Amino acid sequence: MRRMTPGHAHLLGATWDGQGTNFAVFSEGAQGAALCLFDEAGVETERLPFCDRVHHVWHGYVRGVMPGQRYGFRVHGPYAPREGFRFNAHKLLIDPYARAFEGKADYRAPLFAYARRGSESDLEPDIRDSAAGVPKCIVTHGEFDWGGDKAPRIPWHRTIVYELHVKGFTKTHPGVPEPLRGTYAGLASPAAVEHLASLGVTTVELLPVHEAMDEPGIVQRGLTNYWGYSTLGFFAPDQRFASRPGQQVVEFKEMVKALHAAGLEVVLDVVYNHTCEGDETGPTVSFRGLDNRAYYRLKPGDPSRYEDFTGCGNTLNMLHPESLKLVMESLRYWVTEMHVDGFRFDLAPTLAREVEHVDRLSSFFDIIHQDPVLSRVKLIAEPWDLGAGGYQVGNFPVLWAEWNGRFRDSVRRAWLRGAPKLSELGYRLTGSSDLYEDDGRKPSASINFITAHDGFTMRDLVSYEEKHNLANGENGADGSNDNASSNCGQEGETYDPAVLGMRARQVRNLMTTLLLSQGVPMIAAGDEIGRTQRGNNNAYCQDNDISWLDWSLVESRAELFAFTRALIAVRAQNPVFHRRHFFVGAPRRGGALKDITWLRPDGEEMTGADWADPAGATLSMLLAGDGVDAQGPDGEPEPGETFWVVFHPGQSEVRVRAPRLPFQDLRFKVVVDTGSWEVPRDGGQPIPQDAVILVPPLTILVLRSVA
Repeated sequence: MRRMTPGHAHLLGATWDGQGTNFAVFSEGAQGAALCLFDEAGVETERLPFCDRVHHVWHGYVRGVMPGQRYGFRVHGPYAPREGFRFNAHKLLIDPYARAFEGKADYRAPLFAYARRGSESDLEPDIRDSAAGVPKCIVTHGEFDWGGDKAPRIPWHRTIVYELHVKGFTKTHPGVPEPLRGTYAGLASPAAVEHLASLGVTTVELLPVHEAMDEPGIVQRGLTNYWGYSTLGFFAPDQRFASRPGQQVVEFKEMVKALHAAGLEVVLDVVYNHTCEGDETGPTVSFRGLDNRAYYRLKPGDPSRYEDFTGCGNTLNMLHPESLKLVMESLRYWVTEMHVDGFRFDLAPTLAREVEHVDRLSSFFDIIHQDPVLSRVKLIAEPWDLGAGGYQVGNFPVLWAEWNGRFRDSVRRAWLRGAPKLSELGYRLTGSSDLYEDDGRKPSASINFITAHDGFTMRDLVSYEEKHNLANGENGADGSNDNASSNCGQEGETYDPAVLGMRARQVRNLMTTLLLSQGVPMIAAGDEIGRTQRGNNNAYCQDNDISWLDWSLVESRAELFAFTRALIAVRAQNPVFHRRHFFVGAPRRGGALKDITWLRPDGEEMTGADWADPAGATLSMLLAGDGVDAQGPDGEPEPGETFWVVFHPGQSEVRVRAPRLPFQDLRFKVVVDTGSWEVPRDGGQPIPQDAVILVPPLTILVLRSVA
C-alpha cells in the first residue's frame, strides 16, 4: 500500500517529478478528498485520503506513481442541492487538470449523483459507486522533441483560416494510410498537409479537441457528439483522435509540429463557457462533485438550479477566481506546452458576463490583455451567446478578432435572396469599419465567413431551401430555420444542367466575395471541393459520411478546387485585397486616386442617394494600387495593382461603364468572371477607359489595371 505525504498545493493536477507524482485538486466546500488509483482493467486498487489542504487545494505526493497510472478523485461533503452543494463521495470525479484520459463515459453505470424518484428527483443522493462508468485520468510526462519547431506567426492581414474537424477531414482520404485516417496523425500526414498547402490557406482552425463526453440524450438516440462541444477536460487532447491508444498527447504535438513545418498555424476552437455535465439533471463526473458552487453559475435565490447562457444546461462560473484560473492555465498550457497559435472561443460573451451583462472590461478580458503569453497569439471570438444582450458583434476589445455574423448575413442576402442592401454590403466588403474602427481595431478584426461547421455547407446553401435534419433524431426541430437558397432552381440533388449551372455560378459568387473582401476569410473544410451534408444544417451528432469529407470530389469537382485556389492566389499576390488599414476614401501617400472609389453603373462616383436606392443591385468599386498600405518584407510599402471590381447580384443583365476618372488613363483586363470557372493569369484583351461592359445576372467581375 502506497503512502501519501504532503505535496505542493500550487501544482494543480498530477505532476510527475521522476520519482513520484504530486496530486492537487481545488475544492473550497469539501470536508475531505481522496485520490483513487486504478489498474489497467479499471479496478480501483488504492484509495488514499489527501493529508493536507492549503488555500482550498487538497494535495499530496505519492512516491512510485509513474506516467501511465490511472486515477480519479472522490470528494466528501454535504449533498444539499438547495444550498448549491452536490458532493457525493460515491461518484468518481475526473481531475480538471488531467492531461490525458482513458475510456469513455458509460451511462449503464450510475453516473448521476441523485436518486431518480419523485418530482424533485435530484434532491436525494444516489449511493452507488460510479467508477466503472467514468473515464480515468492518466498521469503523463511532458517530454517531447520539438526539434526546430517554430510558430509561423502569420500576420493577421495575410491570414486565411480553414475550419476543419480532425476526424472528418481525413476519415475517407485515400492518400492517408488507413490506420491514420481520422486522427491527429492523419492530419499530419503528407497527403493532408499537401491539400492545405496547395489550396493556399495559412491557418487551420480545429473544431474542439479537448476531451469531450456525450450527453445522455444523444447516447439514448444511439448517436455521439461528433463536433465535441461538450468538454470534459480542458487540458487533455481528445483520445478519439489518437491512432494509438494512450498516445493522444504525443500525436497531437506531432501534428502541430508537422503543420508548422508546412508553414501552417494551428488555432483551437475551445469551449470554456460550459461543461459536459449539463443542468441539475445531468451526470456528476467532475466539476459538479468537486465544488458545484465554485465552478458553476447558480440561479440567484435557487442554487439548486443553474444559470444557462449557453443552451447546454450550465455556465462556467467565471466570477469565481478558481474557475478563471482554470481557464487561463488551460490556455497557457496549450500555447506553451502544445505549441498552438491561437484560439477561437465558443460563445465568447458568456466568458465576459459579470453579474448579468456582458462586460468588455471583465476580468477575463483584462487578464488576457496583460498576459505575456496569451496576448501574443490569435484570439477569435464567437461574439454571441443565448443570454440577454448576448449578440456582441463589434463589441470585443483590442487584440480580438470576431466571427462577423453580419458579413455572413449580408452576403447571403445579396446573392441568395437577391436583396442586397448596398450600404450594408459596402461595409462588409471593406472590412466592416462600422463595427471595428472606432475601438482601434483593423480590418483583420473581421473574420469573414459565409459557411461554418454550424449550418449548411456552401454546396447545400445553394441547393436546399429547408433543413433536412431528421437523422439527428430530434424530429427536425434542431438547427436554424434560416432558409438557404433562392435563384437556384429546384431543391436537393439534381441532374438538370440549368440548375447545376446556376448553383455553380452562385458558389463562385460566394467564394469570390469571401476571398476578395477586406478582413480575414474563413473557409469551411470541404467547401472548396463541393462537400454536401445532404441538407443537414446541424450535423453535430453525425459521425458518418454526412460529416466526413468525400475525397472523391477532388476529381469530380476539380474545377471548384482550382477556382478557389486561384482566388486565394489573387488575394495573396495583390495587397489591395488584404489591407492592414481601413479605406479612408482619399489618396494615400501621394497617389493620384482615392484608395477606394465607389462607382455607379454609368462609371460616375456614387452619391449618398445612390447608396439609399432600394432598387440598386450593382456595386462597383475601384481599389487603388498606388500607395496601398500593405508592407513588404523590409517594412516598405508594397507596390500594388489597381483593381476594378463589379458585384452584380441582380436578376437582369446590366450595362456597366468603365471608371470615368480624371487624370487617369486606365485600361483593365478581366482576372475573375464568375460566369465561368477559369481564372486567367493575364486576362483577355484590355478594356479601355469609358468602355461599356454587359454584365450578366448574378455575376462578379474582377479586373486588373494594365499599362
